[in-house]
Amino acid sequence: MDSFSPSDERHMRRALALAAMGRGFVEPNPMVGAIVLDAEGNVVGEGFHERFGGPHAEVNALATAGESARGGTLFVTLEPCCHHGKTPPCTDAILKSGVRRVVAAMADPYPAVAGGGVQILRDNGLSVDVGLFADESNTLNAPYRMLLQHRRPWVIAKWAMSLDGKIATRTGDSKWISNERSRAKVHELRGRVDAILVGRGTLLADDPLLTARPAGARIATRVVVSATGELPETCQLLRTIDQAPVLVATASVVKLAAWRNAGAEVLGIDGPLVLGLLAELGRRRMTNILVEGGAGLLGSFRDADSIDEAQVFVAPILVGGDKALSPLSGTGITAMADANRFGEVSVESLDGDVWVTAERKPITP
Repeated sequence: MDSFSPSDERHMRRALALAAMGRGFVEPNPMVGAIVLDAEGNVVGEGFHERFGGPHAEVNALATAGESARGGTLFVTLEPCCHHGKTPPCTDAILKSGVRRVVAAMADPYPAVAGGGVQILRDNGLSVDVGLFADESNTLNAPYRMLLQHRRPWVIAKWAMSLDGKIATRTGDSKWISNERSRAKVHELRGRVDAILVGRGTLLADDPLLTARPAGARIATRVVVSATGELPETCQLLRTIDQAPVLVATASVVKLAAWRNAGAEVLGIDGPLVLGLLAELGRRRMTNILVEGGAGLLGSFRDADSIDEAQVFVAPILVGGDKALSPLSGTGITAMADANRFGEVSVESLDGDVWVTAERKPITP
């Protein structure tokens, strides 16, 4: 690995912070940030990939820097692209800018780039260093890598529970476990994902709307997962189908004429329901999906080893009861050694609730 100075580290941290500003707007593209220094080491340009189909981070930063970039350094959180996609190659803009050094956090795993961008820059006499905060960049774009390498979206599982691990009372009452601030965080999550999933039980018990309020960067497809296809013929999802798409994933499509007539898409899946659905959503280039419940659906995703991130809101209450639901049902594991373990964990207090974010260790480059 190349040797990097404290100044290099400071600038790359800023580039990573810029990259994260594109979350929800750029998918299925990766989040990327860039910083430009002039020949004396002064910051003269900043930019990030702001929206899918728009200019990339390097182009935005170099445009701000203008002629001041000549002889300077470009910091970027992902290897510059070298192919024609929705925009021209970033390597062209970099060479035209006159910068003499490029520092990239990590190589781009996209096959049309995958080291090619670095090679073009080096072949044209630029000094190129790769690897500064590679782990951080890899974690930031774990959903991009998941879609690219495994052809399925990144799965975020969400639930709210009591201190004793209950998501509802023994009678099924669950409103409200978490407080208003926690629920606002959930709406932020909804506003940056491509799909929000619930099972038949949650649809029947809660009649959820499954929209982000206020609206976020994306309008998620609302997905009901039901093996039997036995669903009510009227609900909030169908009444608001003009606000956001609705999809039913099922092994049995024959009972869903009312949903189809209301404008919902009915997707028949042969074989394991979770894996088939993930494959189809990946084919549609969905990058992040949010599984909101209930326990049966969350358990099915765990049994399929398909939960990549958990967003858990723990309220300071006790519920009790042998028949009160826990967050995940399904088959579960037989030995604790087989439990899903997450490598990235953060904890935050939200007016008394505890918000835990746990992510699967990212795919290694």
